[in-house]
Amino acid sequence: MTIWIEAINLEHLKQRSHNTLAHHLGIEFSRIGEDFLEATMPVNEKTVQPLRILNGGASCALAETVASTAANYCVDQAERYCVGLEINANHLKPTAEGDTVRAVARPIHLGRKTQVWSIDIFNSQGVRVCISRMTMAVVERER
Repeated sequence: MTIWIEAINLEHLKQRSHNTLAHHLGIEFSRIGEDFLEATMPVNEKTVQPLRILNGGASCALAETVASTAANYCVDQAERYCVGLEINANHLKPTAEGDTVRAVARPIHLGRKTQVWSIDIFNSQGVRVCISRMTMAVVERER
């Protein structure tokens, strides 16, 4: 059974990301499943630290981008929208410049006032390099 309340497709997500942090970092949405959203990000001069490995902040930006985007498609956007309350991340393994990472966001809790998302980030070999969890506030739109 699908988690999506709003219609969601990759082309719309690409357009929605134009001129945002996601666009600047090269984040691209790659797959939409019944209960997950996936995106990729290059490990390059925009996303590495001085040691030429993936910056932890870039991992968090990827995790937040995927989870917050997914969260907003799990509500009626005419009535509500979702914004981040808290994010945490455990960086498990370094990822070298030149690689691409892939984030998969899945809901843990889809409530009326909050949502909690789990985000796994993998390198191009499929090794988990970061795990993250994000809590979203579900906010009523002003009428």
